[in-house]
Amino acid sequence: MGDRAVAGKARGRQSGGRARRRLSVDERRDELIEAALQLFSTRSPEDISIDDVAAAAGASRALVYHYFGGKYELYLAALGSAAKQLSVLLEPPTEGKPLDRLRISLSRYFDFVESHAAGYTALLRGGPADRSGEVGEIVDGIRQLLLDRILHSLDVVTPSPVLRITLRSWMAAVETAGLDWLDNRDVTRPQLEALLVDHLVVMFHAAGRHDPGTGELFDRLAHEEMG
Repeated sequence: MGDRAVAGKARGRQSGGRARRRLSVDERRDELIEAALQLFSTRSPEDISIDDVAAAAGASRALVYHYFGGKYELYLAALGSAAKQLSVLLEPPTEGKPLDRLRISLSRYFDFVESHAAGYTALLRGGPADRSGEVGEIVDGIRQLLLDRILHSLDVVTPSPVLRITLRSWMAAVETAGLDWLDNRDVTRPQLEALLVDHLVVMFHAAGRHDPGTGELFDRLAHEEMG
């Protein structure tokens, strides 16, 4: 019996020195997605292969294909997982002035931008998938999530058309600023975030000339900020 125990230990050393915990189907799938996300956070999706993901997860190439069918499906799964992570990060703060809550949400958004730099860039500039299809739906979902969080921060339930257009225009500016910052990083993140909040306030002021409700929102924010 002692000899069998020694032999078993020797086999354990030969296989890497540790026994791998048996994972459920969902756990194994999540592990592969996490490996893909880690790769997408440092490299463009076009530069990542199924073999890269398999190696990062300590899995076989065949197993990755078994769970996802191919690189396109893996990319979609990774983006969907990232969107869920962003949803958690953007859970609206419950205390503070409206613009303070917006600043917190914007900072969390840029936490995501910075930690998923390559994937974020590929997502907004176009990736290996058709952005008018399922990837486009994920992108639109993220944008709708951000819009909902902004409205919640501003204590607005149903935006007027002018306010909705103003906020969507500002969100496009946030995305452009994020891409520019990732390329250049010649301003600090706090400077960038403060600039974008000031941009929104100026846009509210301009939009208020076209919509009384947005004008009232601007007046309320200015009063609360100064008070």
